[in-house]
Amino acid sequence: MNALEQKIIERIKREGPITFERFMEAALYDPDFGYYTSQTLRIGRGGDFYTSSHLHPVFGAIVGRQIEEMWKFMGRPADFTIVEMGAGAGFVCKDMLDYHKASEFFRSLRYIIIERNLSLRELQKDLLAGYAGIVEWAGSLQEVGGIRGCIFSNELLDAFPVHLVSMEEELKEIYVAASEFKVREDPGPLSTDGISEYVSKFSLRLEKGYRTEVNLRIKEWLKNIDAVLAEGFAFTIDYGYTAREYYSEERDRGTLMCYYRHQLGEDPLQNIGEQDITAHVNFSSVSRWGEEIGLKTLGFCGQGAFLVSLGIDEEIREKASGSKDSLFEIARIKNLILPQGMGESHVVMIQYKGAGVPELRGFSVRNRIKYL
Repeated sequence: MNALEQKIIERIKREGPITFERFMEAALYDPDFGYYTSQTLRIGRGGDFYTSSHLHPVFGAIVGRQIEEMWKFMGRPADFTIVEMGAGAGFVCKDMLDYHKASEFFRSLRYIIIERNLSLRELQKDLLAGYAGIVEWAGSLQEVGGIRGCIFSNELLDAFPVHLVSMEEELKEIYVAASEFKVREDPGPLSTDGISEYVSKFSLRLEKGYRTEVNLRIKEWLKNIDAVLAEGFAFTIDYGYTAREYYSEERDRGTLMCYYRHQLGEDPLQNIGEQDITAHVNFSSVSRWGEEIGLKTLGFCGQGAFLVSLGIDEEIREKASGSKDSLFEIARIKNLILPQGMGESHVVMIQYKGAGVPELRGFSVRNRIKYL
């Protein structure tokens, strides 16, 4: 039993069983021992997970190409702010700025990284030392103030703590209880009306034995974006589905996954604080809750189609006629766009707050917005 598990057990002894959502929050974000707050967190091929930004610098360049189009739609403002939430090692920021540093767009930029993990922040600062006049850091979105620009995230929402529910004679919520030395699941009543409202809103029909997740934190996150974003875009990349796909009959065990040193697991009650815990994103909820507060959904599609729309194939052709390592580089780029890589598992959604309805190049090949 490690220190975090002991801390959680002591809490349960004082307070009684806690919802899985509160357990997941402690496992990932406990200020002393949480997975994402740990001073030993490692991201990339040597750690527990890596993201699109670790595959090739072209990912950040193409993301920047789409954000540059947003800047142009807004009239090329002299002060345009990009806020990146969950920046990991900082590669997207660096690759985007490297690619655009000779442009007018670059000269208008202010780049803010939201990062609570202080050791990770230091790594980001080392990587981005060449952009000290442009990049700054904050601990939360609320610290940023009103901006015009783009709030960007890559694999952020999947790490939001989720409620676990199971359909028995009626819908039950999964709590975490404890014996003397071990935590265990304990079904109980729904902890919040928000869960039943969610089930009704997305017309979920769950058969007996069906187990899945409900992410209510997304709604609060969108409200925080709305409070900060005076005008501009919310640009979200993550792995997820529409509500119909997420809660389909064949997905009756949900999407919860654990990653421990690149090994996939299904038990979040093991390696507490030492493994990543994620759940796919219901992008229908991102769209609908966003629309309710004035964030218009402009597009939704797989990452592969999005990157191809923005010209990543041009980069492949350039590499094919370039360096001696071109085959290796092409393979890494293809992993960003092919279905067996991240091309279909990861999806892109862009929302907009402001006048008009921008048409973005990233959705020119495919836009699945009607399926939301």
